[in-house]
Amino acid sequence: MLEFRQMALRRGTRLLLEDTSLQVHHGHKVGLTGANGTGKSSLFALILGELETDAGECSLPDDWVIAHVAQQSPSDERASIEYVLDGDAELRRLERDIEREGRSPCGETLAMLHGEFETIGGYTARSRAAQLMHGLGFVPGDEERPVNEFSGGWRMRLNLARALMCRSDLLLLDEPTNHLDLDAVIWLESWLKRYEGTLLLISHDRDFLDGVAGHIIHIEHGRAKLYTGNYSAFEQVRAAQLALQQAQYEKQQREIAHMQSYVDRFRYKASKAKQAQSRLKAIERMQKIAPAHVDSPFRFKLLEPEKLPQPLLKLDDISAGYGDHTVLSDVRLNLFPGDRVGLLGANGAGKSTLIKFLAGVLKPQAGETVPARDLRVGYFAQHQLDQLNPKRSPIEHLAEIDPGAREVELRNWLGGFGFSNDTVFMETEPFSGGEKSRLALALLIYQRPNLLLLDEPTNHLDLEMRQALAMALQEFSGAMVIVSHDRHLLRVSTDVLLLVDDGKVAEFDGGLDDYPTWLAQRSRKLGNKDQATESESTEVEPAGARNAEDRKARKRREAEERQRQAPLRKAVKISEAEVEKLSAEKKALEARLADGALYEAADKGELKDLLARQASLATELAEAEARWMAALEELEGETA
Repeated sequence: MLEFRQMALRRGTRLLLEDTSLQVHHGHKVGLTGANGTGKSSLFALILGELETDAGECSLPDDWVIAHVAQQSPSDERASIEYVLDGDAELRRLERDIEREGRSPCGETLAMLHGEFETIGGYTARSRAAQLMHGLGFVPGDEERPVNEFSGGWRMRLNLARALMCRSDLLLLDEPTNHLDLDAVIWLESWLKRYEGTLLLISHDRDFLDGVAGHIIHIEHGRAKLYTGNYSAFEQVRAAQLALQQAQYEKQQREIAHMQSYVDRFRYKASKAKQAQSRLKAIERMQKIAPAHVDSPFRFKLLEPEKLPQPLLKLDDISAGYGDHTVLSDVRLNLFPGDRVGLLGANGAGKSTLIKFLAGVLKPQAGETVPARDLRVGYFAQHQLDQLNPKRSPIEHLAEIDPGAREVELRNWLGGFGFSNDTVFMETEPFSGGEKSRLALALLIYQRPNLLLLDEPTNHLDLEMRQALAMALQEFSGAMVIVSHDRHLLRVSTDVLLLVDDGKVAEFDGGLDDYPTWLAQRSRKLGNKDQATESESTEVEPAGARNAEDRKARKRREAEERQRQAPLRKAVKISEAEVEKLSAEKKALEARLADGALYEAADKGELKDLLARQASLATELAEAEARWMAALEELEGETA
């Protein structure tokens, strides 16, 4: 097992962990979580022998083979599959030994080597490497392409495949989904579930952690604590612990205030001085309980668009692609304010092509595009990070968009995205990928788009920022189209899923949890294609064509119906959100009124205000519920 005993760890002069003791048993799959900079990657460096403990020790079995994903890949001219096969060091050693002994007259050693080679699966290694590459999104033929022909993101996939190729006892994965699309994330999750070794996984993808991890190590305030269960279970346990800690803190503060009040009143009175001093010493002896701290450093909301024309954008029988190559055809899509669309589809199906077309980056090859006169598009893609000026600070980037804004306004806006104090004046060149992504989002959202197009916006973002983005997107009144491998973000921020497949765009028949099944069925179909029998003659084709036309007409009618219902659905959502907000306030107010300390003489003013708010809140909640029910009834009537 992997064990940390009373360990302290520094990175430079900064103490990351202290007095850390925990055990990770063989076969456990552990998610490693904590805010950026708490020491997650440094813990990996310690395990790999790149760092040493400042105190205590870190131990693991001497015979364990450790695999991890290299952050850099060489400009290798060899075939990519050879690069992936290098991940199995024992395989490569046996290949060299077999080649050497093949030139020797002694056949006994060669026979033993071939036996070892077979035992480790050497004869199927090339097939396994190809399967790993295919699962991570490489297409047939990529296996023989030189490594240096691939872009940086695809080289990182090769590095991941190389780590998975290693028959390891301990696998260390640091943000493995950052360069993957949703299909590859689903495949990797399935592969890791079957992995028999010990896994330590750093990830900011909630659904991925839930699907893979059976334990969570959370690093906070210089301490690492092991929890049993997946990430959702950890959140529930931690929330309960924080609630208990906060309740204990508040109780202790009341006790301290009560004793301090006695001290302040009687410490100079001769008859009470001894008792006052006794209480003062009791306060000093108390082991102080810290207040629970769960605030996210990110607080922002999408600014309300200045105008919301109906519709924002119409596509009629659009064909789009690159040059003479058509990727998508016959695309019909109308986008209205309030639409929240998630794009699904296999790798290379055309999701990013559709996003680029909606953004105006690509021109139509055929069909008609009708944008609203007041359409304002906000487009986020990974290349936006490269367009940041490395010599300019966040506040200079924002001031370029709004030269007339006051510095305090710009700083407040950037503060919601985690840029505060001196960081707003720092050059962006040394910023991490997460910091650059946050800045690009801050600049985009500041411009008040009414159509938001997001292509993998969560790459490099941590859990807190992803959650803040998800909550902001839920309140956005414009239209949104998003491509993301983060299923949690898709689940909480989208209402409609469109499937991009075989050059077409249509509504996905199912929910997000049905998508892995669709991928598996599609894979099986592709494996069995070209096996049609002669009985499928051209006489059947017209009926098939008519059925396709019927389906197309039905889809068009359903789309038009959804567009008619969009304002009603939006009204229901707004009313529901208002009811939830008022209900939460009512619950918090009732909890405050249940506190006996509130009824002390000193708090009469607050008590009076709370009782008045309780009365007005009851009226507001009743009215909000009435509006909600009326909106629901109107929507149900329209649906019927």
